[in-house]
Amino acid sequence: MKHKLIKLIVRAAFIVFFTSCSQVTVEEKRESEIKEITKIINSCIGWFKNKDFNLLFSVVVHDSNYISVHPTDRVIRGFEQFEKNSEVFKHPDFKYVRHELKDLTINISKSGDVAWFYCILDDINEWKGQSANWENARWTGVLEKRNKKWVIVQQHFSFASE
Repeated sequence: MKHKLIKLIVRAAFIVFFTSCSQVTVEEKRESEIKEITKIINSCIGWFKNKDFNLLFSVVVHDSNYISVHPTDRVIRGFEQFEKNSEVFKHPDFKYVRHELKDLTINISKSGDVAWFYCILDDINEWKGQSANWENARWTGVLEKRNKKWVIVQQHFSFASE
């Protein structure tokens, strides 16, 4: 009887130990994914500081399903159009000042291969010495994990109406 009780206690301890370890691992994995996604989102704007087009193009999906909706009536569809649209940022009179992501909220699907985010964006720039800013822009987007790497597949920028 005493021997069976000891076996039962050892089994229970074993189950509790490995269950709690895997739970920590799941939470650690999620936190690691959130950090990686945060870096991707930041790079989607922060690339402009050094005009690092390789960085910009590394964080968005390279296919025809990519979509970016701007606060104006402009909608960019597909990577080719996105790449072509990015040419304006090469102009020497277009200068990065700073950017800030406020209230960044990231959610990851249960499957772990889709994420969506929301934040308030301050994207502060200059064009020919004049302010060219998006301040308090609402920014939402969707990322997919493709080939073990997070990429933005869709994003939407808007301003709250008064």
